[in-house]
Amino acid sequence: MQIIPTSIPEVVIIEPRIFRDGRGYFFESFSEQRFAELVTPTHFVQDNESRSTYGVVRGLHFQLPPHAQAKLVRVVRGRVLDVAVDVRVGSPTFGKHVAVELSEDNHRMLFLPRGFAHGFSVLSDEAIFQYKCDNYYAPEAEGAIAWDDPALGINWQLPAEAICLSEKDSRHPRLAEAPQLFDYSPTSRL
Repeated sequence: MQIIPTSIPEVVIIEPRIFRDGRGYFFESFSEQRFAELVTPTHFVQDNESRSTYGVVRGLHFQLPPHAQAKLVRVVRGRVLDVAVDVRVGSPTFGKHVAVELSEDNHRMLFLPRGFAHGFSVLSDEAIFQYKCDNYYAPEAEGAIAWDDPALGINWQLPAEAICLSEKDSRHPRLAEAPQLFDYSPTSRL
């Protein structure tokens, strides 16, 4: 696999090595050993999958400590714009974001460590989105910020009239108003 740095050092794009022939293709989508060598030691404990249609925006979600989650995300069908926002108060990149197109064609993955809000917009007719988490989902630890916070400056690459949100995602606070975020300290980065 190839690791591609982003403007936020802890968030990386992963491109697998793809073997193609007349039958199709094969690639290793995850190896804990290689991931530890090239990115960071991480033990994923839960896999999730969602299906969404064009215009859906999901996010920007995170889980607070002690249930914080690192995620490894990818698209197996369709195309999305995947977004990671640094919500670690005191971080040199606090409030900054990385936006990467993930698709069934480019096979890219994005790694988001703990302390990042995550979301995506669906750019194709349909998208099947998969992600690994290094901690279990805990509803009492849910946190979120507004997907359309102007201070974040995220271009979701969708026309306003096409955007489809859940009721919950339509009412998250802006980053400056979020009641709880992460502390950027050595212990919070574990």
